[in-house]
Amino acid sequence: MSGYVLTSVIMSVDIVTREFREFFNEKPALVASAPGRLDFLNTHQDYKGLPVVAVGINLRTYIAISKSQYEFVVASGNLRDEGVKYIDRFSLSDLKLIGGKWFGDYVRALVMAFMRHGYSVSPFKAWIRSNVPIASGLGSSGTLLVALASAINAINGFNLDRKAIAEIAYETEHDVMGIPCGRLDQYAAAFGDIVVIETKPPYNVEVLPRLNGVFLIVDTGIRHSTADIHPRRQQEIDDGLRELLSMSIPGSLRGKLGAHYWEVRWDEVSEDEIRQFLDGLNEISRRRILYTLRANESTRLALRVIKGEAVDIKDLVRVLGLSNAEVDSLISRYDWREALIGKVMTYQHRLLSEYYDVSLPVIDELVNFLVGEGAYGAKLSGAGLGGSVIALIRDETMAKEILSKVLSRGLAPRGWVVSIDGGVMVHGQ
Repeated sequence: MSGYVLTSVIMSVDIVTREFREFFNEKPALVASAPGRLDFLNTHQDYKGLPVVAVGINLRTYIAISKSQYEFVVASGNLRDEGVKYIDRFSLSDLKLIGGKWFGDYVRALVMAFMRHGYSVSPFKAWIRSNVPIASGLGSSGTLLVALASAINAINGFNLDRKAIAEIAYETEHDVMGIPCGRLDQYAAAFGDIVVIETKPPYNVEVLPRLNGVFLIVDTGIRHSTADIHPRRQQEIDDGLRELLSMSIPGSLRGKLGAHYWEVRWDEVSEDEIRQFLDGLNEISRRRILYTLRANESTRLALRVIKGEAVDIKDLVRVLGLSNAEVDSLISRYDWREALIGKVMTYQHRLLSEYYDVSLPVIDELVNFLVGEGAYGAKLSGAGLGGSVIALIRDETMAKEILSKVLSRGLAPRGWVVSIDGGVMVHGQ
């Protein structure tokens, strides 16, 4: 799945409907779909309770579904195409996780999550067809769970809203499957658009004004697992917090900290007040905490720009490390808003690379190439150490030209020019 042209929503619904009919020899009751997402700003911050900014895109996962009489039967068209095992069957009496990265565990865990909340899920037949590549930093598991949760919600008449669907999808992945994720993927898939997701209760979501331009996604082809990355970074922050709490630090700062990464009131901690104490930490923990503070501060700055609020030039200089001349040049442009957001993207990628160690030399090279070819900015999307790089670019023509250069130079195997898309929806109900 590469190139520039994406399958339309109508065509994708037709495809998954036809494949369901061919496999189950009947027409599905309905189709639900949810968008993949770009991990736009404040990457690796959702599990710390900090706000994150995501973009829903028109790479979507589709679920065709109907009620079944006795057992649950779920099949993946994508896995069938790969020539591997693609069918999972189970009943409520033998409901358990299989393990070994079996795709059916997502379905089983989701049914378990519904049941934990007292919902009686009727057995169903489902066919999965996804345009979101797996392990590419585009939230493939989140969009699968949200689309399937919406389908289950619809055929059972549970009347859950988008927030409730996002929460049950999150609980499935985090609590039932034990994956140390935050709420970014599930909420982005549920709400779509450009959204700020508050990752502390009550988990509010704010839809932002859309940016001009298009997004280019470049898949590095390097695969990774969130479950292999997040626990290490979380432990490294905890190690630093333990060292900090053993120091003689002011009570005003101590009261904002905690023994674990999720307990810290990060939004209230400034780099100025903690800097002298960070120098006493081990180097890895020091950089992890600096990343957290600097990425969050630059995100707050970016949100003011996106919303059209007043921004102090001194903040642009201080936070992004720009010169006065660079800022003057940026704000004099007709596309100053996109240009500034691009600077934040590239700045946050540098933080991810130098302070969070989740980039790779080939990914840094790709980011530099995209910016050098005229992208407003570029950064990793997702957990890192592989996956995709995203870039904000002036228009579709320019994005296609840049992607062509990326592919011809062998910097990545595939990529897509995508548009912003809406959240989870039910088709044909």
